[in-house]
Amino acid sequence: MFKSKIYLAVMLCLSLIGLEANAQETPPLETLQLNLKETLEYALENNADAKNAKLEVMISQTTIKEETAAGLPQINGTVGINYNPLVQVVFLPNEPPFGDPSNPSDVIPARFGVNYSSNVGANMTQMIFDGSFFVGLRAAKTYKALTEFDKVKVENDVVENVKKAYFGVLVNAERIKLSQANLTRIDSLLEETRALNEAGFTEKIEVSRIQVQRNNTFSQYKRSLTAYDISKQLLKIQLGLPKNYEIEITETLAELNPEEGLRELLAMEGTHRVEMDQLNTNLELTQLDLKYTTSQYIPTIDLTANFNRSGAGDSFSTLFKSINWFSSSAIGVTMNIPIFDGLSKSARIQRNRIQLQQLENQKFYLGQNIQLEIYQARQNLTNDLEVLAVQRESMTLAQEVYDISKIKYNEGVGSNLEVVDADAALIESEINYLGALYDGLISKVDLEKALGILKEGIID
Repeated sequence: MFKSKIYLAVMLCLSLIGLEANAQETPPLETLQLNLKETLEYALENNADAKNAKLEVMISQTTIKEETAAGLPQINGTVGINYNPLVQVVFLPNEPPFGDPSNPSDVIPARFGVNYSSNVGANMTQMIFDGSFFVGLRAAKTYKALTEFDKVKVENDVVENVKKAYFGVLVNAERIKLSQANLTRIDSLLEETRALNEAGFTEKIEVSRIQVQRNNTFSQYKRSLTAYDISKQLLKIQLGLPKNYEIEITETLAELNPEEGLRELLAMEGTHRVEMDQLNTNLELTQLDLKYTTSQYIPTIDLTANFNRSGAGDSFSTLFKSINWFSSSAIGVTMNIPIFDGLSKSARIQRNRIQLQQLENQKFYLGQNIQLEIYQARQNLTNDLEVLAVQRESMTLAQEVYDISKIKYNEGVGSNLEVVDADAALIESEINYLGALYDGLISKVDLEKALGILKEGIID
């Protein structure tokens, strides 16, 4: 018996040591307290897509430098050493006055070359005229402008997704509060009904009926907890937040849904959309591509210059003697004249012209689509505000019906079934109200996107 106690004590100590070690291995969660504005600012700095868009702008800057470098002098150096184990033999006719009478052959083998040779040199090419260079440089700058617009578009998408995820967290948090209040109310009713049943004033079926309602309310509460956790994880992903961070939102739904602001939003006119800037820039790039191809019909002129030092020796020791080294240099101008390329440039020009027509069609369609988006988002928000008002009234009425049913039941002039039905109706009205509130917030984000004002008030 004594040994068993010692064994249990040792195992308990080891378990406590293991728990302490696990606690040390797991880093504590850090809580990040954010309101909506701070959440959006954090997302624009840490979201993966937003960071990649900024990197793409930096890449476009290097493209401009690369295109500019093509117009600067291109200088290369060469250094080489060659060893010829078998030097090339050249045959000469064995004839006077250089023939060898003692050689019976009609040819004389002569070795022209040495075993070792080396050279050091530099050559330079400078573009004098190339029409495509200036077009390419302008295209690189236009491409940089396109990446800037792409960055704005990505940031708009990030703001849209973060706002919707943020509102999802708030709505699910509100659902949890309502579910907890509903559980408290139904538990109180269940306790009262059980007491009445034990005193013989009510039947067992009335207790069972409330217990069923309590179970349904508890299930709704658990679903709300799960939805809240999932919505927080989604928000963390949109923010680019590390796993060891937790989010605590410092705002409520009421603070983010002032009806006056929504009415002002409905009266706003559409502003400039970045999607139109993207399309116009793509049009300009295609026009520049057309000019680039056309400019390749024009001759190009380059200045070339080179300087070389060459040396040779029949052995490696004599290869680097200064007496065996000689200099050479050349300066020239080269003109490259395009004559016939199999009509490849002509085909490319035709393709560019067709692409321009496509982009013009897309521009027309985009303009119409933006107007449709604004109209649809405005109608959706208007409808959601009306539904929200109706659901708010329904929730107030459902609360009144429940209160009256509860009073009647307590005074003995109402039935248990009325109370249960009123409680179910109240819970349903609360769920419908929160659903309408969430729909209204999402419609608000959609209208802000359609109007092109998603990022207003956010520091870039």
